[in-house]
Amino acid sequence: MSDVTSEVVQMLVDVVGEDFLLDVEIGPETTFGDDLGLESIEFVVLVDRLRARYGDHVDFPAFIAALDLDQLVNLTVGDVVDHIAAQERAHA
Repeated sequence: MSDVTSEVVQMLVDVVGEDFLLDVEIGPETTFGDDLGLESIEFVVLVDRLRARYGDHVDFPAFIAALDLDQLVNLTVGDVVDHIAAQERAHA
């Protein structure tokens, strides 16, 4: 598991609570909706934590705004990790 993936997973645990995720193994294919049942407010909190950690150059609002409804509904941990990694490479 990459460092970015580990950090995203830890932020998810912090946002939704460790007890909620006891029966869920989080990996790149884990969806925020179907697998984790993330509520919109929890997703907003997660995005805020990601912005605080990775900075504005990662531009999560633009990333989310560029997704169509199907992509948004099926958004995975791997999609977010890939976006972070791509933005960090672009700004390195």
